[in-house]
Amino acid sequence: MKIEKDQVVCNLRPVRQAKGLSQSELALRVGVKRQAVYDMETGRYVPNTALALRIARELGCRVETLFALDDSEEEKPVTLIEKAAPNTRVSVASVRDRLVAYPLDGKWLLHDGFEAADGVLSPDSDRVQLLHGGLEKKILLLGCDPAFAILGARASLRSADVSVQCRFASSRLALERVASGCAHIAGTHLHNLPSVESNLSFAQKMMAGVKSMVVAFSFFEEGLMVSPGNPRRIRSVADLAREGTRFVNREPGAALRTLLDERLAQVGISGDLIEGYDKLVPSHNLCAQMVAFSMADAAPGLRAIAAAYGLDFVPMEAVRCDLVIPSDFLDLPAVKVLLDVLQTRSLRDELSALPGYESSCTGTVIGEVS
Repeated sequence: MKIEKDQVVCNLRPVRQAKGLSQSELALRVGVKRQAVYDMETGRYVPNTALALRIARELGCRVETLFALDDSEEEKPVTLIEKAAPNTRVSVASVRDRLVAYPLDGKWLLHDGFEAADGVLSPDSDRVQLLHGGLEKKILLLGCDPAFAILGARASLRSADVSVQCRFASSRLALERVASGCAHIAGTHLHNLPSVESNLSFAQKMMAGVKSMVVAFSFFEEGLMVSPGNPRRIRSVADLAREGTRFVNREPGAALRTLLDERLAQVGISGDLIEGYDKLVPSHNLCAQMVAFSMADAAPGLRAIAAAYGLDFVPMEAVRCDLVIPSDFLDLPAVKVLLDVLQTRSLRDELSALPGYESSCTGTVIGEVS
């Protein structure tokens, strides 16, 4: 069977760069012109067997590491994580040699607009037709900090060869799914108790023995998002029980829900005294939209989200959001790039520019889950 050049995926550039070689240096070592190396890296030229072997030997790797067949047209077995109809567009990630898929339905993405899919589910939903290759360079980050989208974008700017997809999930759900091998990184932001690192303690409980590293990402303000001008004069969680005040809540397991329930318990208010306490909304953005569209007077959320929707904000607490990364993922190229980005001044400066954010902790190793 004849193989066309557009059927071959070339990974030569990142391997060459990792070895600290320029195109000219590599070309000299393997006996070709620099233009040949450039053409290979841009997909214009597929080397013959002898040249491919010389390049692999020079770079200390296997030929299959440098050149692989594009399997984008091939259907592969996939584990569907969330319910989806057959033929649905899906995001796909390779986690410990297993393909996992999430529907691209928009509800759980950390931005507006359509996102390009990695594949399309088969009619029986147990296989996926991949639309491109390169999934080994992609990682999936679950969590509910909207600034994760900034982290993902900066990782891609730092290295065009990697991709960090961010998908919304509560702290509990994110940790559950990373522990079960359905994502690479979990974001969690429980508020600290006296002498307790809550994120570290929670990860220890949820990760089910998966050795992991916990790295700080950001501090942000959590509280109540309220209508512009705060016409209901909400000053604390106690005011949510005031007659006529309409509230929408986050689901159990969300860090904000945990914080809210603790504050209500401190002032002796039961949830059934609050109109809408059992009306659950699954994300910060949807909570803000409920208030912005006058369907609620208050909702739990972040100062930054309230500002984005032109809402007023009643602060409750500043919390730290951490990243929980299983140790066996630390050598993945995209994880290495992400960890490098966490150490950059530019990321810290951008986070600090967000309303209610503070970045002095960014990139600090908080501890390990064993």
